[in-house]
Amino acid sequence: MEPLASKIRPKSLKDFVGQEHLVGPDKPLRIAIEGKHLFSFILWGPPGVGKTTLARIYAQALEADYYELSAVSAGKEDIRNIVEKKADLLTGNKPKILFLDEIHRFNKAQQDFLLPYVENGVLTLIGATTENPSFEVIPALLSRCRVFVLNELPEKEMEQIIESTGFQIDKEAKDWLIRMANGDARQAITMLENTAKFYQDITVENLKNTLQSKHLRYDKKADEHYNTISAFIKSMRASQVDAALYYLARMVEAGEDSKFIARRMVVFASEDIGLADPVALQLANDVFRACETIGYPECAINLSHGVAYLALAPKSRESYDAYFEVVDDVRDTGNLPIPMMIRNAPTKLMKELGYHQGYELYTKEDLLPDKLKGKKYFKKKK
Repeated sequence: MEPLASKIRPKSLKDFVGQEHLVGPDKPLRIAIEGKHLFSFILWGPPGVGKTTLARIYAQALEADYYELSAVSAGKEDIRNIVEKKADLLTGNKPKILFLDEIHRFNKAQQDFLLPYVENGVLTLIGATTENPSFEVIPALLSRCRVFVLNELPEKEMEQIIESTGFQIDKEAKDWLIRMANGDARQAITMLENTAKFYQDITVENLKNTLQSKHLRYDKKADEHYNTISAFIKSMRASQVDAALYYLARMVEAGEDSKFIARRMVVFASEDIGLADPVALQLANDVFRACETIGYPECAINLSHGVAYLALAPKSRESYDAYFEVVDDVRDTGNLPIPMMIRNAPTKLMKELGYHQGYELYTKEDLLPDKLKGKKYFKKKK
């Protein structure tokens, strides 16, 4: 049975709600759709804000052969099949538009495979992602796509979408649902649909009961996401390798992006281990690279290797603490004059003015600005 969110999905911009900065009068996506301009682009934004809907509206406006793939399950063969599919004699030579949902789940090799088809115009790509494409999409592919940023839907627009479902819902329940969905229209519609199946009236209590009766899901925007990554970091910080591996497994099994986990490990290697084990940063970067090039399921092994190492490594926050103490002074004092002896002197005039004068390669003189001389930021623990 087709879900309600799919049934009531807008078919044109006339019925589309939200993202006025992209589809309002004289805005870029409206111009592209109404002018039938063919180009590749990426839609970056949180779940349930209209990425798939906009892709379909765009493809329909251009009368294109439209294909949808999810990067979670698709691979090179799926792309090859689309490319090699012959045009229907009745439809003529239409452009081929590929909508690739969760494009950030494609590893580098898969993106490299897709690139030439986009580059030579065989495929027009519409990527959708909840992650920053600057980190998740290879530069060569990203340079061939425009990036449109979608925002969470505000309360007024969420209310409009809820009313479009046709369900009778009182103000208290509607307000609760809007807060719970947090700008995700699909989640709000699904909650309404499920509640209507179980209960005659849609009330706050019945909405809560429906939410609790569902299988607990790990939502990247929900508290579970932040709670789990927090527990993961704190377990490594406490050198509790078993707990760290447990929270890693929870994230992996829930489908968390491997590169998100690996990025947090790279940060942890400098923030919490630092000079106590300089190899930790190199290893964490190697794990990130493995996640980037291999992807799931195999990179879970690389993640577990890295987590065990980081959890068991000695810890030191000396460089981290020193840096942020310096940041406080920089913000308080602004751009203090740099001592003359360590200023660059590329011209004769600068040398005559005393720039670089008295500088010695391994000088013992305090090189901080005059106002901060004598400050000790880096405190080596004994």
